[in-house]
Amino acid sequence: MDYTQIINSPGTTLVEVYASWCPHCRKMAPIVENLKEIYAGQVNIVQYDGDAHPQIDEYFGVSSYPTWILYKDGREVYRDTGEMEPSELEDLLDRNI
Repeated sequence: MDYTQIINSPGTTLVEVYASWCPHCRKMAPIVENLKEIYAGQVNIVQYDGDAHPQIDEYFGVSSYPTWILYKDGREVYRDTGEMEPSELEDLLDRNI
């Protein structure tokens, strides 16, 4: 995978690094799918299974799941971990489109 191409693309990219066994990640999955529909064409939303692909954790510097990283025009502008309310994620994306 060429992570640099994804995060350095123009516009806004939200990266979620998750693990399939993580209960918080499973709870967030339908929320993220909904955000993909809401923000289609405005925000690139990508998800990586860090547990299945440890190189992803290393590349993004992830130590817990889920990890949220927001890039705007190739620059990291936000990073957090854990469950988030849908409204929190929407506000974050709205502020960075």
